Amino acid sequence: MAVCIAVIAKENYPLYIRSVPTENELKFHYTVHTSLDVVEEKISAVGKALVDQRELYLGLLYPTEDYKVYGYVTNSKVKFVIVVDSSNTSLRDNEIRSMFRKLHNSFTDVMCNPFYNPGDPIQSKAFDSMVSAMMVQAC
Repeated sequence: MAVCIAVIAKENYPLYIRSVPTENELKFHYTVHTSLDVVEEKISAVGKALVDQRELYLGLLYPTEDYKVYGYVTNSKVKFVIVVDSSNTSLRDNEIRSMFRKLHNSFTDVMCNPFYNPGDPIQSKAFDSMVSAMMVQAC
C-alpha cells in the first residue's frame, strides 16, 4: 500500500506531498527529504556511467523497517517519491513503474494547464483525486 506520494521540484522543495495516515505526516516529510540524497547519488551515477539516460525510474532508493522508498526523476529534474508499506509483499516492480507513469502523466497535465505557474504548489483537484485513487488502489 502506498502510504505517501510526493512531488519534489528541481530545487528540492515540495510541490505536493500526500500521506495516508495523517498523524505520521511529519515522519513522511522527513522520509521523503532524506530520500533526496539517494536520488542525487543515483542521478550522478547515471550521468557518469554509459547507462540509458532516458530511464527515469530509479527503483528502490532505500528500505526502512516499516517502509520502502521508490524514486523517479523527470527530464526536467522534478522528482517523484512513493513510500510503500513494506508489509505489502505482493507489490511488484512493474506495478511501481506503472504508478510512476500515471503520476508523471497526471503531472504533465498539471504543467500543461495555462493557469498553473511552474514552481507553485500543486493544487489541482484532478491530480489530487488521481493520487488518492493510486493510494486506495495499492491497498
